[in-house]
Amino acid sequence: MSDLPKDLDTFRSETREWLEANCPAEMREPVRGEEDIYWGGRRASFKNDAQKAWFEACLAKGYTVPAWPKEYGGAGLTPPEAKVLRQEMSRINARPPLSSFGIWMLGPALLHFGTEEQKKHFLGEIARGEIRWCQGYSEPGSGSDLVSLQTFGEDEDDHWVVNGQKVWTSYADQADWIFCLVRTDKENKYQGITFMLFDMESEGCSTKPIKLISGNSPFCETFFDNVKVPKSYGEGIPAYVGEINRGWDVAKYLLGHEREMISGADGGNTGTIGAAMKRHAGELDPVLRAELAMFDVDALAYGAMGEKFLDEIKVGKAHPAQPNMMKYAGTELNKRRHELMMSAGGSRSLEWESEETNGGKPSRNWLRTKANSIEGGTSEVMLNVISKRILDLPGS
Repeated sequence: MSDLPKDLDTFRSETREWLEANCPAEMREPVRGEEDIYWGGRRASFKNDAQKAWFEACLAKGYTVPAWPKEYGGAGLTPPEAKVLRQEMSRINARPPLSSFGIWMLGPALLHFGTEEQKKHFLGEIARGEIRWCQGYSEPGSGSDLVSLQTFGEDEDDHWVVNGQKVWTSYADQADWIFCLVRTDKENKYQGITFMLFDMESEGCSTKPIKLISGNSPFCETFFDNVKVPKSYGEGIPAYVGEINRGWDVAKYLLGHEREMISGADGGNTGTIGAAMKRHAGELDPVLRAELAMFDVDALAYGAMGEKFLDEIKVGKAHPAQPNMMKYAGTELNKRRHELMMSAGGSRSLEWESEETNGGKPSRNWLRTKANSIEGGTSEVMLNVISKRILDLPGS
């Protein structure tokens, strides 16, 4: 007998019924490549009819951003309802209908710091998949020490003229707009940064892909050469979030959501034994099988920890450094998962180009995970924060 309140039990039953009726079988299969992910945006196209149908069904229901208020394109679900929806989608292995840095990072920042007009303007576009965002944070020489950034916006009354460079800008070459940290006061390190929003097609914006050891290129260098950024896109819609020169407050808030996103990037996935057996024709060394089983147990524990943290956030009892813990643990789990899958595949996992391995997907994915311990804050920085703010260990 369920111990859930009757109305939540009803919601679960209705959600399960809706998912069975609306989530196509193809959208319940594991993601095999970038083309299986729908990012939205001005240049977006659907891979197939199933992907389109799943997106449109979720959009009509508000399930592209289910926990956002209805007036901003969401479903207005309560935290317990949103948790049930996550569980039920996970139960059938449903793919997200829309992937977006706007959903994971910019959206929460706008909900917290944005004006009402900003929220209505930008959040609706994000929820509908009409705009694809990239993040302009890291710079050459300003990665872990992000606050030392030097991209500068010269104040020209009704606009800024922005010059500088960003690096490791994920999918900048495919993004429509960028949320970007720009120094607007050279005298104040922390209270001299503005969190700007502007179009990547603005004159003076350019990108250059960075090729990784995996052979793929999700990252870019991004250059700003006298880019004119208006201070407003209409009444009540400033081109910056929060206050001018107080963008560091917004940046820190957003970083917490970015680290939660990275920590959830496959880190807590279970089912490695079954996946490994498929890769190794059903036969596994007993020692490797035990390691895979141990991984699945740890992944389940990680998932439970994530649900606990989400519940604590919703009732205002979360520790502000918990995203750092989740990011570090999720990073290590994801790296470990791909190392185990490489072991399960044996010498075939080292193959790079054949149709059998889908163009060397196992090895390319394994190499890609090496960046997890750098992006969104290095593992060393995460451990330093955990040791000082959670364990209260003395600093050096």
